[in-house]
Amino acid sequence: MEDRTSREDRPGEATRAERRIAPRSPAVRLVYLGLGCLFVPVGAVGLVMPLLPGTVFLILAAACFARSSPRFEQWLLEHRYLGPSVRAWRANGSIPRRVKWIACLSLVASYGLVLASAAPLIGRIAAAACFIAVAVYIVTRPEPIAES
Repeated sequence: MEDRTSREDRPGEATRAERRIAPRSPAVRLVYLGLGCLFVPVGAVGLVMPLLPGTVFLILAAACFARSSPRFEQWLLEHRYLGPSVRAWRANGSIPRRVKWIACLSLVASYGLVLASAAPLIGRIAAAACFIAVAVYIVTRPEPIAES
C-alpha cells in the first residue's frame, strides 16, 4: 500500500523541492536571505518607476527566499501588490501586456541614452543587439491567465 501521509504528518522531513534548492551551509542561506531582502525594495520601487524593472527583482527575491526562508517566500507570494507578478511568472512564465509595453519603451529610452553618450560604434551595436534580444524575449512571453 502506498504511503499517503503529507509533509505535515511527518515533521522535520523536507519535500523533494526543498531538498533540491535548500543550501546546506547557514552562511549561504544568510547570503540568499540578504539578497532577497535587498531585491524586494528594489522590486517594489521598480513597480512604480518607469525605467526600473520591478518584476525581475521580485522574481529574484522569491528565488533567493526559496533557498533561504520559506516564510519570506510565502509572504512575498501572498503579498497583495508584489505577489501577483511573481505568481504569474512561476505559473507559466507570463508577463502582463502593460508590463511588456513599459519594458519595451524603457529599452527604447535606454538605447536613446546610449546613442546620446560617447559610446563607440561597437558599444552602440552591442547595446542594440542586447536590447533587441531582451525585447524579443519579453514580447514572446505569454500573458497571464486571470487569477480567480
